[in-house]
Amino acid sequence: MITIYNARKIITMNPAHAHTTHVAVRDGKILGTGSLEDLQGWGDYTLDERFADKVLMPGLIEAHSHLMEGSLWAYTYVGFFDRMAPDGQMQQGCKNLDDVLARMKKAEAKIEDPDAPMPAWSLDPIYFGNERVTRHDLDKISATRPIGIMHASGHIMNVNTKALELAGMLRTGVNHDGVPLGADGLPLGELKGPDVMTPVSPFVGFDRDMLNCDEAGMWKFGQLCVRAGVTTATDLANKLPPDVVDLMGRVTGNKKYPARVVSLRFHHGVSPEDLITHAEALKLKSTDMMRLGKIKVIVDGSIQGFSARLREPGYYNGAPNGLWYISPEHLAYIVEKSLEKGIHINTHTNGDQATQLVIETMTEALKKHPSPDHRFTLQHCQLADVAQFRKIAKLGMCVNLFANHHFYWGDQHYALTVGPERAERMNACATALRMGVPMAIHSDAPITPLAPLFTGWCAVNRLTASGRTLGEAEKISVADALYAITLGAAYTLHLDQEVGSIEAGKRADFAVLEDDPEEIGGDKLKDVRVWGTVQGGRIFAVDDL
Repeated sequence: MITIYNARKIITMNPAHAHTTHVAVRDGKILGTGSLEDLQGWGDYTLDERFADKVLMPGLIEAHSHLMEGSLWAYTYVGFFDRMAPDGQMQQGCKNLDDVLARMKKAEAKIEDPDAPMPAWSLDPIYFGNERVTRHDLDKISATRPIGIMHASGHIMNVNTKALELAGMLRTGVNHDGVPLGADGLPLGELKGPDVMTPVSPFVGFDRDMLNCDEAGMWKFGQLCVRAGVTTATDLANKLPPDVVDLMGRVTGNKKYPARVVSLRFHHGVSPEDLITHAEALKLKSTDMMRLGKIKVIVDGSIQGFSARLREPGYYNGAPNGLWYISPEHLAYIVEKSLEKGIHINTHTNGDQATQLVIETMTEALKKHPSPDHRFTLQHCQLADVAQFRKIAKLGMCVNLFANHHFYWGDQHYALTVGPERAERMNACATALRMGVPMAIHSDAPITPLAPLFTGWCAVNRLTASGRTLGEAEKISVADALYAITLGAAYTLHLDQEVGSIEAGKRADFAVLEDDPEEIGGDKLKDVRVWGTVQGGRIFAVDDL
């Protein structure tokens, strides 16, 4: 059965037919776009006028997010900014450490089991000045219950004394760059990086791998996608054991699930050889709604967590350089084998030293295994300079820049982490486009909220939370921002032949908007209201969630 939808405007992202008023759909795919007269030639149809006063554009694509954005809402939110939950309720931000402790104390009082752990998420101590969160602070909430708070960056966790005891880490002699020690030689309760977070996580309520998602969390993630106009989203780091793959297949296979999920195999916790073997096996399990077989390699940490690897002159405040999450030898093996076997790689690099390592590794790997269309993507790539972008283009790589960072941490980067000059070049969208680098932009949810139109606003305006314009020369146009969250994102995922534009033969994936993002103005792009989505021809309205 053919359904023809009409709208007050359809933004197609197809330059040969940029705007239209009608789109014909059959069996979840687009037959064509144009006027009603143009489309009648396809045969008998039903005219569906429910979107007659709406604007349609391609379903938005979040090319860097994590399914745990859904599961984390089962825990206590202690982030600095107000944040909307999957049910549409706004959660108030915690503006200082006292707010964090008070919220957690209130939540702790509701837990009946005295030995049950207490997990929380989105802690952001960089907003608390020089105040450091330690195990002693969390002991004020409970000295007998294990407590853990994951930082907003996802790269650091704070735990209390009980949690360290249970994990066997409350002892002297711990020698790891990711475990700061107090004057007594004991860990302070701050854990940096997966090596030291993973052993403690089960004791503080993250009893499953933090990067995995449970069934309830996946459905919450789906709700967030509809609210944001997203029809395809990544789960950009997951160990993907068989039970998790089965769960994801079952949920995404449900006709009521509203988003396609592209899940990448995280490199941590497995040998490079087994990583490649696992990725090959996972690819065979892909479905339309669950895409597998790609790899995610995390090279360094977080800039605001001072665990990213920076080139000279290093951190603006004199902090020591950050952490390597993988050895150069293992990185080289993974990149070379992935090129040889046609496996798509995404590398997390925040610091420019980490980006340089990937550039040099790719340069050598491509000499051994030339690949004309690999599209290996540098995720975040926040501090890359012009020379690095020029090289990235020559290597055929893509970037997915963390535009939201300007708003959430721009002031801190300017004053504390990298200083004014480098802060103004962070997430250099204009430079990437000028150098001819295929580009997407992202939220990294749950690090920042899933909201591509807000991410587009960040790239267009580059405003910090205090209202500072951070890098006037790196602003991009609304048109470029909309491309980056649709067809640009699809390209980085090797999905541009299926999604990212509204044209004949592609999936019937649409964002349904109350406002016109091309007309509302760049300063108001974040305020575009989302009515809902169409995913594979199935309609999901925000009001029905």
